[in-house]
Amino acid sequence: MGLLNLSVKGEYALLAVLDLAMNKSGDPVKIAAIASRQNIPQKFLELILASLKQGGFVESRRGAEGGYLLARPADRIRVGDVLRHIEGRPERNHVRGESAFIRIWQQAESALGDVLDNHNFADIARQWSERQSAYVPNWDI
Repeated sequence: MGLLNLSVKGEYALLAVLDLAMNKSGDPVKIAAIASRQNIPQKFLELILASLKQGGFVESRRGAEGGYLLARPADRIRVGDVLRHIEGRPERNHVRGESAFIRIWQQAESALGDVLDNHNFADIARQWSERQSAYVPNWDI
């Protein structure tokens, strides 16, 4: 994961989990619907959801009414957990040998991990919904 070195795959994984967290119906969500709402290529999303399923973040249902759901409550899924699963463990290859900055990089990575682990998808979904509903376009010209 590195210091905010987020891949497109990581960003799409976060968007997919957020989309599922915002699903209030409790019904499975189709891949095509997530892909359309989040502007993610469907084939890429299929691979990401398969990985998220393997990581225990989502589950799938087969059949005409099938799709994807969160595998556990959104308040028990942390941003940091999803990113570590998708991106893997951070590589420490950006600091070669002994460096005057190594302690700073370690502290920064630790702080970033703390921030990511202090945010769950229930809170993010609620905050995003509040921001979206607070936005009222001004049509005055």
